[in-house]
Amino acid sequence: MPDRDDDALIKVLTRRALSREDATILHLHFEVAVLQRYREANGFSVIRTNTVGRVKKQGGWTLDFGISPDEDTVHAVFADLLHLPESERDHWAQHAVSLPSSATFISMRMTPNACFDDGEVRAWE
Repeated sequence: MPDRDDDALIKVLTRRALSREDATILHLHFEVAVLQRYREANGFSVIRTNTVGRVKKQGGWTLDFGISPDEDTVHAVFADLLHLPESERDHWAQHAVSLPSSATFISMRMTPNACFDDGEVRAWE
């Protein structure tokens, strides 16, 4: 569960993204296992402090990331992920995680003309 400082930062970041109409500054979250590939492969380095880290391909790209307090997940800025090679983007996508979400709503957004029956319409109580 995020603490109040985390909530405040997320609100500022979200306001900034909405006012600029720029979602590339938002963060995506991933299982920490996403880093295992780089820790085991030659030509890569993974370094960290208590709360942030960096993956670097020698002679190539770098990606900075945040580390969750429980160290189960890492997060990176969407714009930075766009600078990764396509094969690396796919690797990160395979490890994506989210906050609790509506699978139906996600499916509806992915296939906007499809029909979904999610129960009767009702008032919010």
